[in-house]
Amino acid sequence: MSELNLNEDQQDCLQEIINVAMGQASDQLARFLDTFVYLKVPSIEQVSTLSLIETLSSNENSAAVVSQGFFGYEGIRGEALLVYKPKDSDRLADLLGYEPDELSVEEQIIDLSSILTTTFLNVFAKQIDNQMSYSAPRLLAGSQSAVSDHLAQQSFNWDLALKVKITYQVTDYSFNCDMILFIPESAINNIKSVIDRILEEF
Repeated sequence: MSELNLNEDQQDCLQEIINVAMGQASDQLARFLDTFVYLKVPSIEQVSTLSLIETLSSNENSAAVVSQGFFGYEGIRGEALLVYKPKDSDRLADLLGYEPDELSVEEQIIDLSSILTTTFLNVFAKQIDNQMSYSAPRLLAGSQSAVSDHLAQQSFNWDLALKVKITYQVTDYSFNCDMILFIPESAINNIKSVIDRILEEF
């Protein structure tokens, strides 16, 4: 298996780009919910197909996983997963301000996921002079097999990927969800080229 080999400057630059995008997505969510959203420092790591499946296994008890593919210029692409726990998905109607039976729980989950995913990725793309297109959000069964089967159907080479994990915590509602971005090796190589151009400007 090859290595992505982000050097320290590239890693720091990517971390800062993600931090800015995460902050704006959090701000958008906080304004939408009229509450405070707490963020943990995102984790960025290289993963293999085997470790990817092991990671997803730890989310086996998730109430729901929403998957949305994203595609940009210069071969930048990947898959975003929003992962919810059972205790949190039950709070979505109150969290989003819906009336009882206004939307199904599944529709509420997709609604919230779309806000987080598209806001984050649009800000991410803007910082690297790119523009994203998206596939329709897809609600997956909350199991490791359903998610890994879905990823296996994608056209990406998942032998090696960059996994970015972002945790959003809505303190007023004791609500948490994780956004996990999987970016394949070929796309990371393209992002590295963009990052190098950004670094050359400083």
